[in-house]
Amino acid sequence: MTGSEDVTERPRRRGTPPKGDRREQAILDAAEALLEERGLDPVTVEQIAAGAGISRASLYFYFGSKQEVVTALVARTMAVTLYDADTRAGESDVPPKETIERSIRRIEKQWLDHGVVMRAAVDNAPSNPEVREIWRGTVDLYIELLGDVLVRAGVPDDGGPTGARALAKGLAWMGERNFYIASANSKAEVRRVAETVLAIWFSAIEVSAAGPGS
Repeated sequence: MTGSEDVTERPRRRGTPPKGDRREQAILDAAEALLEERGLDPVTVEQIAAGAGISRASLYFYFGSKQEVVTALVARTMAVTLYDADTRAGESDVPPKETIERSIRRIEKQWLDHGVVMRAAVDNAPSNPEVREIWRGTVDLYIELLGDVLVRAGVPDDGGPTGARALAKGLAWMGERNFYIASANSKAEVRRVAETVLAIWFSAIEVSAAGPGS
């Protein structure tokens, strides 16, 4: 996933992350644990069901396939990110750099806590339209949010390549790719990348808000 394609639909913003019933959550928890342990391809429906303490037939009451489980797992993880985006969007009275830092820290936490799901989302997006829509829509929502924050920080709100919207899009997808690569290595690398991504956002604000020739 390159992040260069536009999406026509975005996930609806949510008031709170969805919970679902206990058995469904047990299935998703088991799937995430197996992804962490073995990776996606070797994991079977039988293993997910066993991890959730239910039969294969019971799992099929909730999900029709392993891919449906993965899609639901991605949706659950992204719901937290969407909820955070809604929260950040209401912070018009918070200094722009503080809002950006809070957003990047939340993204960092998601990669630290659920890196295996985040990587599965990126890896499955090309072949799974639902995952692709969830993932790209979530990033687009952050681009919308942080574009508004850049405008508040003094970055020109124009349609050019250095305008607030273009910068937010480029920086958001740059961060996504860097977090993805870092997550495959170690949590320490995720933390280092978070500091780099944050520094780049702050530098972009300072340079763009200062204007040409500054």
